[in-house]
Amino acid sequence: MLTWRSLNLIASKLTEDEALIMLNEERVGRKRVVVLERLHQIYSAKRTARERIEILNEATNDKA
Repeated sequence: MLTWRSLNLIASKLTEDEALIMLNEERVGRKRVVVLERLHQIYSAKRTARERIEILNEATNDKA
């Protein structure tokens, strides 16, 4: 069972895909609002970081 404390301990180690899986599992499982919010924050931060890297890579590759 995922607790608030255990979620915060593993948050930085999760991949984007793992965070999305956990978010979707919570959405159909226990539906705890604070856990859903935190998982969404984790997922969104990881997705944003990936997208930013992709955009910046495109920008630097276009200049070459």
